Amino acid sequence: MKKTIFIFATLIIALLALFQLSKFSIMQGSSSLEFIIAAIAIIFFFIGIYINKKRAILQEKPKTSEIDHSQIEKIGLSKREYEVLCKLAKGHSNKEIASLLFVSESTIKTHVSNIYIKLDVKRRTQAIQKAIALQILPVS
Repeated sequence: MKKTIFIFATLIIALLALFQLSKFSIMQGSSSLEFIIAAIAIIFFFIGIYINKKRAILQEKPKTSEIDHSQIEKIGLSKREYEVLCKLAKGHSNKEIASLLFVSESTIKTHVSNIYIKLDVKRRTQAIQKAIALQILPVS
């Protein structure tokens, strides 16, 4: 948090300094307004690239796509329930999952209910988060 405040404070100070410099050069008549605006834009462009690269480096997490099959067995998910959980993670609705797996929508509702009970959750998002935390879903 302190680092972010420091970066933005530095950017604001740099911007104010550039504006004062541009005001001084316009009064002197030594350079054109377009050149000053272009210089400010280029400087902020490179600052933006730098900040974006820093953010990308910080957000990089090693992705482990290893699925822990022992956790699936420990939880007690059947193969079909695991298939339904994977479809839930992809964002499919019950109706879409039913058509993809060639079963009725009520069967999917039963599977989803069983998944909720076995994962001890109440919502789809919680089920997906818990499944990712238990490493039974691939992180994508």
